[in-house]
Amino acid sequence: MDLIMTGIEFFHKGGSVMYVLLLCSMFVVAIAIERSMYFKMADAGRSFGRKFADLMSQGQGEEAADLAKNTKGALPSLLAKGLAFDGSEHVSLHTFFEVQSGIALARFRKRLYYLNVIVTMAPLLGLLGTISGMISAFSVFNLESGQATAITGGVGEALIATAMGLCTAIIALAVHAYFVQRIDSIVSDMEMCFSLAEGMAEEREYDAD
Repeated sequence: MDLIMTGIEFFHKGGSVMYVLLLCSMFVVAIAIERSMYFKMADAGRSFGRKFADLMSQGQGEEAADLAKNTKGALPSLLAKGLAFDGSEHVSLHTFFEVQSGIALARFRKRLYYLNVIVTMAPLLGLLGTISGMISAFSVFNLESGQATAITGGVGEALIATAMGLCTAIIALAVHAYFVQRIDSIVSDMEMCFSLAEGMAEEREYDAD
């Protein structure tokens, strides 16, 4: 309980900027939770990509198609539609994959831009709070009174805002890096699986001719 009260006391000493930084922190946590839930639903995982690639490499196209149909996620859904592509559409399979993958990746990247903004903005807000606090600490009143302790204490309190801003930025950066890494994995799986699916489609067209 004492620790909580001490934390609240430090928070108030940081100035009004602390409330903005607190909102930024809560926003980062909300984005992290929302994106985690979406990735859990839409990301089939790297194991799916490896299984699909192994089946396609072994020439088991039907088994690969069944795997895509029976697996939840954005990539399996695109592959299931692509493998059912019969060529009667007015676009090529490559164009279909390119457009649909772009839409899917845009959904994966949704709201991650805000994390970039917070990574840049949070330290600046903390610095603003620190500068504001230091101006108050080095005010004419304190200097005339000769209160050296008050000045140093005011500087210490002003640095709380900078610490809060840096902590917020670090958390936002870690969350952003995690999801970007997962998106990179999804992109590599898409490229691998799409190329195999397109190769199988070309073989079908060649055999039909």
